[in-house]
Amino acid sequence: MSVRYYEDSRTWVLDTVNSSYVIRADETGVLRHLFYGGRIEGCIPDHLRRDIDRGFSGNIYGYSDNRGYSPDTIPQEYSGHGAGDQRISSLIAETSSGIRSTDLRYQSYSITRGKYTLEGLPYVRECDDADTLIITLMDAAAGLTVELLYGVFYSSDVITRSVRITNVSEGPIILHKAASMCIDMSFGSWDLIHFHGRHCMERQPERINVPGGIFTVSSNRGMSSHHHNPFIVLCSNDSNEDSGDCYGMMLMYSGSHRIETEKDQTGSVRVVAGIDPEDFSWQLDSGSCFTCPETILTYSASGLGQMSRNLHRIIRENVIEPRYMTEKRPVLINSWEACYFDFDDAKIDGLARSASDLGIDMLVLDDGWFGARNNDRAGLGDWYVNTDKLQCGLDALAQSINRYGLKFGLWIEPEMVNEDSDLFRSHPDWAITEPGRKPVVARDQLVLDITREDVRDYIYDRICDILGSAHIEYIKWDMNRGLNNMYSSALPPHRQGEVSHRYVLGVYDLLSRIRAKFPDVLIEGCAGGGGRFDAGMLFYCPQIWCSDNTDPISRLIIQEGTSYGYPVSAMGSHVSASPNHQTGRSTPITTRAAVAMEGTFGYELDPAGLSREEREEIRREIRIYKRLYDLINYGDHYRLALSGSIEGTCWSAVSKDRKECLVTAVLTDVHGNQPVVHSRLKGLEGSASYRIEVLTPDSDPVCSSQDRNDMILSGSALMNAGLIFDMPLGDYPAIQILLTAAE
Repeated sequence: MSVRYYEDSRTWVLDTVNSSYVIRADETGVLRHLFYGGRIEGCIPDHLRRDIDRGFSGNIYGYSDNRGYSPDTIPQEYSGHGAGDQRISSLIAETSSGIRSTDLRYQSYSITRGKYTLEGLPYVRECDDADTLIITLMDAAAGLTVELLYGVFYSSDVITRSVRITNVSEGPIILHKAASMCIDMSFGSWDLIHFHGRHCMERQPERINVPGGIFTVSSNRGMSSHHHNPFIVLCSNDSNEDSGDCYGMMLMYSGSHRIETEKDQTGSVRVVAGIDPEDFSWQLDSGSCFTCPETILTYSASGLGQMSRNLHRIIRENVIEPRYMTEKRPVLINSWEACYFDFDDAKIDGLARSASDLGIDMLVLDDGWFGARNNDRAGLGDWYVNTDKLQCGLDALAQSINRYGLKFGLWIEPEMVNEDSDLFRSHPDWAITEPGRKPVVARDQLVLDITREDVRDYIYDRICDILGSAHIEYIKWDMNRGLNNMYSSALPPHRQGEVSHRYVLGVYDLLSRIRAKFPDVLIEGCAGGGGRFDAGMLFYCPQIWCSDNTDPISRLIIQEGTSYGYPVSAMGSHVSASPNHQTGRSTPITTRAAVAMEGTFGYELDPAGLSREEREEIRREIRIYKRLYDLINYGDHYRLALSGSIEGTCWSAVSKDRKECLVTAVLTDVHGNQPVVHSRLKGLEGSASYRIEVLTPDSDPVCSSQDRNDMILSGSALMNAGLIFDMPLGDYPAIQILLTAAE
């Protein structure tokens, strides 16, 4: 078992291959967090306990003779509210008598083989070496039990946490805050990395020293958002890619969230993560239970790079549906930038013919195929074929596309409705609006109230009718606005605070039902690009459109920021037209392809406008991607540094057996009398010899005078001395180099 329990001290030690997590129920039943970090053998680190009297930090009743024993300074595993701990609370609950404080004490525990599951919520799936610890706390005065759930993934160096809250009183209890995780780091000097942004510039990494006071990363948009991803890194001040203590903390939730970090008066740092309490309340009737979303924790003593690879592995193998570890996903072309709303049968047929000639696997018909949908102001909700555009219908269109050797996919946005639609005219009460108030409108659309079962049933039936009407093998599930005016006509006034969370549960319910009905349909998540890029959605969708911004230079920082927590196999990334439709920037097609290969890979352009040379280049790119599919999608990802003053980005993928490595470098600025472009590689087998193959046309490494086809270098030379790249000339050049272990 990966969970050790010591009865005499009521201490639990959760072990992974490289880490230990230590919890203790002390003499009054307060559940203390003792340690999370490198693996500890044998002893329990209770020697770190120091109860020091702090002014204005009150004491537990009966402990006046030990004024150092204060809830305000004890490192806690799940913090209460209003009962002496003045730091960030994890749980705020109001009883029927109006009491709002919570004081949680230890009751019991259980240890079982295997990983717990969560009903109605995404979670990290079972694996062979996972164990579960459940510790039950109770507030007897409030009539609440709180079960802290821990999943321990030994070989993955991951611990998951969730919380179940049960009302054991006779009256109702209102939850005003219910966090998924609390952790207190008593010692250390820490930096915080968070991932902020905006539409078309998501997940920009920012590193700051943890300040005194409270720092909050949150979204109140009803979605995990383009603006603040539900993932942070807590790392030692001296940490870098290869060394230092690093903790990844990721919330598996697709709605409004909050991650709070507080450095208190003693220098201790507390992190609390969960549902954003700003628009949240939940009535727990007597005997009922509320389950909080899961969090994923990992620790690395070997820097940010290993922390990222821990998260990549757990998401690829235990969050994303297991079939996608072996089932290769198609190289697709999306019709959006080729056609926008202006298409008919003949244009889509021509696009399919051109795509087939290039070696593409799938054509995806984007927005505009349904209802009276000729722009973004009408038709959402009317999920039937627009026969003015597609006179042959979806079935005949799919058959025509299949005859070219292509699979057929479809774009949908099922959570939304236009006022100019048959659905809204028939069911205006199905839209989320507040009585007596004009709603906020975004892109001329409103949000359907999928907290309601009848609305979910309508969406489910319509999607099933569509998927059953033709040979459709992929859907892109989009969401193009945030949530406002959160009110449901189907809920009583005292439950309106539940709408935001019930909405997310409704999304999960719909996705679960559709996955069960059509298990062979690949679903790509999307929310105006990366507005709902989170581990919760990856439980249902193995890939998510990373950003609506397809400019490769913008994508460098978007995809690098994303890579801190999420694997390449989850990042939807395409080659688009040049000049780019979002930025107007012109870039070589080789650079666009090199960047898009740090993702699921596809195309977002009109092949009819390409030159013969560009078409041949696309054929070459697709051959490379398919040849290296497993290496790119399932290899270990390394963020590499370019030496000196070179402005650009470099990364690599290394196979599990270390026999292959794909290195990619992109320069974002080129100068006269250019410095040498150089990087030290990582993750190779030091004693192995690697053959160098340059994949980019008109490029050669200049680290040797030998002919490039004969160049063989040792892993230790490549990692310690590094590799020089001879970049192509021109704006924004890229190079891809494949290293293969020599026999």
